[in-house]
Amino acid sequence: MRKALRWVLSFVLVIGTVATAGAATAADRSADQKTATDTTDIKDRILAIPGMSLIQEKPYEGYRYFVLNYTQPVDHRRPSKGTFQQRITLLHKDTNRPTVFFTGGYNVSTTPSRSEPTRIIDGNQVSMEYRFFTPSRPQPADWSKLDIWQAASDQHRIFTALKKIYPKNWLSTGGSKGGMTATYFERYYPRDMDGVVAYVAPNDVWNKEDSAYDRFFERVGTKECRDKLNAVQREALIRREPLEEKFKEWADANGATFHTIGTLDKAYEATVLDFVWGFWQYSLLSDCDTIPAATVSDQEIYDTVDTISGFSAYTDQGLTTYTPYYYQAGTQLGSPDIKQPHLGSLSRYGYQPPRNFVPRDIPMKFNPLTMPDVDNWVRHHANQMLFVYGQNDPWGAEQFRLGSGARDSYVYVAPGANHGANVAGLVPDQQAKATARILAWAGVAPAAVQKDESKAKPLAPFDSKLDRQKVERQQTLRP
Repeated sequence: MRKALRWVLSFVLVIGTVATAGAATAADRSADQKTATDTTDIKDRILAIPGMSLIQEKPYEGYRYFVLNYTQPVDHRRPSKGTFQQRITLLHKDTNRPTVFFTGGYNVSTTPSRSEPTRIIDGNQVSMEYRFFTPSRPQPADWSKLDIWQAASDQHRIFTALKKIYPKNWLSTGGSKGGMTATYFERYYPRDMDGVVAYVAPNDVWNKEDSAYDRFFERVGTKECRDKLNAVQREALIRREPLEEKFKEWADANGATFHTIGTLDKAYEATVLDFVWGFWQYSLLSDCDTIPAATVSDQEIYDTVDTISGFSAYTDQGLTTYTPYYYQAGTQLGSPDIKQPHLGSLSRYGYQPPRNFVPRDIPMKFNPLTMPDVDNWVRHHANQMLFVYGQNDPWGAEQFRLGSGARDSYVYVAPGANHGANVAGLVPDQQAKATARILAWAGVAPAAVQKDESKAKPLAPFDSKLDRQKVERQQTLRP
């Protein structure tokens, strides 16, 4: 069963098979593993950082790639009250190159990959696993220590430790919740980074005001496509009884349970209500041709919803990995609530809140002041920040915006793009401008680009393995 989602998207740069850890590579022997003032091997320099330990080294041609643990305080305000091991990765190219600090806002991939800004500036990349995503979870877990300031402070400590080894300019980046994370890091530690590239970062300023999403779904794509999607979604609720039987058969066969959300019926409806959102989050307008008419068989309706939304999403097994996200959505980040009037009285529960997706033994209380604070800071204090959105991405209905006081900062929208929007998908003049600014912030803009931004292009050649971006659907509606 496919695992599609409403609330989660990771940007995963997939590479092929790598050799066994520790094997020698050309990069191992390269002179650019040394600096003029320190001839110690880069691995030894990294492991000399207090609290840093090696999990694994994986070779990749032209780089050194390390999977590491870093000791972090559970509470940065009271560092004596316990620590945990936070997993990070380091794609090392050269200490004389700039560095990109990447986070997806969830688990970190331990496969070598390169974010778009890393390729643009031809630099190093540090990637961080977000606190409380396993294995980077304190034991026992004090959930009150999972908030955006604590996570930003994790990044600040990692940056401070590695800046001594990588002294050139640093940029932070991330997609979706990772883009949010990069923005929050900048809000709390504005002196750390030399630039921020935040992709498809939702900005739910007022959690109870979600009319922007309703307006989005009234206009996105074409009326023909919207009607087609709405009809299939309605049909899945009209045929609830026979389709829930199929769902139950699958759940029984796979040992899936529903203790957190409460019932199979709630899980079924939550998956169906994700359908239209999930289509626009992951698909293109041209993909509407793959959506069947509402008159097809029960099995075809079931399979269509499963392909887009994923019936495994709201099982206990599907929710467990993302408990930290739902906790944050229900305490600080906010979550969307759309009306979907075409469903009429067919919906029994509406869009269910994050509280329904977090075990009841974890207390939650929403703070309505956190997101307005971040939004106000970005509007009036953003400096060298770039926000990229997709025209047809539901999460872009509530964007970060710039106001008076923002400097050298930009918000661009990629036409026709979904939640995988990037700089390469912008219209040519914006693509060139964005690339030029990223190069300038990293301190590596060639003289020709400094004179003419239209000449800007990535400094590193495309690597079909290292740079192959795919949008990974990870169960239920998460950014």
